[in-house]
Amino acid sequence: MSSDRARYDRATAHLDAPLAVVDTGAFDVNAADLVRRAGGKPVRVASKSVRCRALLERVLARDGFAGVLAYTLAEALWLARSGIPDVLVAYPSTDRTSLAELTSDPKLAAAVTLMVDDPTQLTMVESARTGREEIRICLELDVSLRLLGGRVRIGALRSPLNDPAELAELARSVARRPGFRLVGLMAYEAHVAGVGDRIPGHPVRSRAIRLMQSVARDRVAAVRAEAVRAVREVTELEFVNGGGTGSVQHTAAEDAVTEIAAGSGLYAPRLFDGYSSFTARPAALFALPVVRRPGVGVVTVLGGGYPASGAAGRDRLPVPYLPAGLRLAGREGAGEVQTPLLGHPADDLLIGDRVWFRHAKAGELCERFAELHLVEGDRVVGTVPTYRGEGRAFL
Repeated sequence: MSSDRARYDRATAHLDAPLAVVDTGAFDVNAADLVRRAGGKPVRVASKSVRCRALLERVLARDGFAGVLAYTLAEALWLARSGIPDVLVAYPSTDRTSLAELTSDPKLAAAVTLMVDDPTQLTMVESARTGREEIRICLELDVSLRLLGGRVRIGALRSPLNDPAELAELARSVARRPGFRLVGLMAYEAHVAGVGDRIPGHPVRSRAIRLMQSVARDRVAAVRAEAVRAVREVTELEFVNGGGTGSVQHTAAEDAVTEIAAGSGLYAPRLFDGYSSFTARPAALFALPVVRRPGVGVVTVLGGGYPASGAAGRDRLPVPYLPAGLRLAGREGAGEVQTPLLGHPADDLLIGDRVWFRHAKAGELCERFAELHLVEGDRVVGTVPTYRGEGRAFL
């Protein structure tokens, strides 16, 4: 780790902090590991975990990756116009302007697939339609784990469709409406893919999570297979999407799944340290300059208040990474204007030195920076814009 700090400092010595970097060596190693874990099934890149077009193009150029899982329709259209030929929108859209553009442009309609879990979403497309292009549709199945007769629910609150029969009925609804073509099915097991099972200092909780996930994986596989059979009685499917960084190898083992979604594993933010089934290399970091030395064992850096989305808590805060041994101050945390850091390494830091941080989640770091400096060894080999740097705010 000390050698990493030295080379990051050397690589960016000519740049002013705050700044963000992506270590291309770590990024490429992580990409190769996702492909290995996918076991021959293509990996669709979750763009919300990358939010940099140049890095999306970098990973899509590798064998084993195919297509993008976008988070808004406006983003999907932008990516399709940029030349990406296969973009699945992960969330339903009510963006009438973008829907109108999609329905009137044959190139975009051929490249972009909309997510649907309610017939009203189809009606929304019809009301916004300005052209006659056939719209590609993917249905989303909820695979949350339900216990005690449904009184306990574990998983993300996404699609309302948790019964394969309900999904098949919606498939028939799509088939009956002119101007739509059902091409895919998605089921995201967030409680497996997005929940770490190795929590430092909490062995009992970690064992409980592993037990829950073992039960959940069996349940997901059974429900997903049943849903695919039910929908294929209505129409053939081009793809069945599942998984996430934390469950790639498990999802890939299901016969019903044809492709895996993953993205966070490329940057390896700190929330993905807590998995027993894989280890990724931190690839996306940001540096803040030391601006104060308030006392022994304390330094203060500029800015740093970059919390991640989700339920508020310390696990959503960025953490100091290099030099090792620093920690956030309990009463202040990561501040908008300044962040005090405690620990013996503080005494070796001078005004103007850098502290390297890891964000809690992946692509959200790119909402804080207009550009990413690509570090190879101890050199910056390129600087590329984030979505924000290209003037694109899709949320």
